[in-house]
Amino acid sequence: MLKAYKFRLYPNKTQESLINQHFGACRFVYNFSLEKKIKFYEQNKDSDKKKSLSCFDLCKFLPDLKKENAWLKEVNSQSLQGAIRNLDNAFTKFFRDKTGFPKFKSKKNPVQSFPVPQHYTVDFERRRVKLPKIGLIKTSFSREFEGTCKTATVSKSPTGKYYISILVDDGKDTPEKESFSYESSIGVDVGIKDFAILSNGEKIENPKYLKNSLIKLQVLSRRLSKKQKGSNNWKKAKLKLSRLHEKISNQRNDFQHKLSKKLISENQAIALETLKVCNMVKNHNLAQSISDAGWSSFVDKLNYKAEWYGKTILRIGTFEPSSKICSVCGYHNKELTLAVREWTCPSCNTFHDRDINAAINIKKFALQDQNLIGI
Repeated sequence: MLKAYKFRLYPNKTQESLINQHFGACRFVYNFSLEKKIKFYEQNKDSDKKKSLSCFDLCKFLPDLKKENAWLKEVNSQSLQGAIRNLDNAFTKFFRDKTGFPKFKSKKNPVQSFPVPQHYTVDFERRRVKLPKIGLIKTSFSREFEGTCKTATVSKSPTGKYYISILVDDGKDTPEKESFSYESSIGVDVGIKDFAILSNGEKIENPKYLKNSLIKLQVLSRRLSKKQKGSNNWKKAKLKLSRLHEKISNQRNDFQHKLSKKLISENQAIALETLKVCNMVKNHNLAQSISDAGWSSFVDKLNYKAEWYGKTILRIGTFEPSSKICSVCGYHNKELTLAVREWTCPSCNTFHDRDINAAINIKKFALQDQNLIGI
């Protein structure tokens, strides 16, 4: 089973320079390869010849490219090949998942990275990571791991911090899915006022980290806008703004990790509603609140943790009327609007909290699809 571990790096000035050189070289090779692929397709799209360059074809250009640009020889050659493989993966996702056509990389991008496919070592005792062409780098290991190290990725955050993400194969098989029943399952309805509403009646308050820091963000943004772009004061103001954004992101991730681990640990199956967040944020009245909640990243955490622990994620359709159906008698309240948070069923006189009722229905709909309860 593959797991990724991320650790903070503390390079010295010389190592920082070498790491930044790797960023630039990999970015240069990536853009060169992307340009080659685009031009090759345009020249051969109307012919009977092959219309695309493979990863292997692009790697053949590297020796000549190094002769023309001698500084590329100072960089780990496998990192350059890894940049080409990343481009090949980007095209695969474009055709398979429709994620968008690959774009040229810019040195102005606040996040920079380069891959290290192999020949690096991790020393937990000395608290060092040895990278090719760079050497031993002081590393903060939050935990140790066992297994075979696969590809590592070195990255730099907008606040100037360096990290290494290591993909590890622990040699274990993915656990089989555990059996589940109505009692061992739970329905989860995500919201804005409350982040998650559970079918057992529990409500998880939305911490709203972005909203709580919005005034400070606005102040720092105004200060940045008043500085001359590129000046030392502008760089200082930009760093302060980036640090605040990073803090908000870390707070949100910490909250979601703890909640997702709790739900996965306490239940055998979790029922969720399929949400089209990219369409929901088009509502400008709710866009900021929806983005602040981070529903997509929360669902991603639930998905991979369920794989780790052999639990099951159940999904219901986007247009299932979970809020408008009485969870007791099944009455469909077609007149229910988004503004109504509580309602009484005219058929069975049951009083409903809109969100708890929706969570119960999400669980019922999901288990009906599994033939665990009757319709």
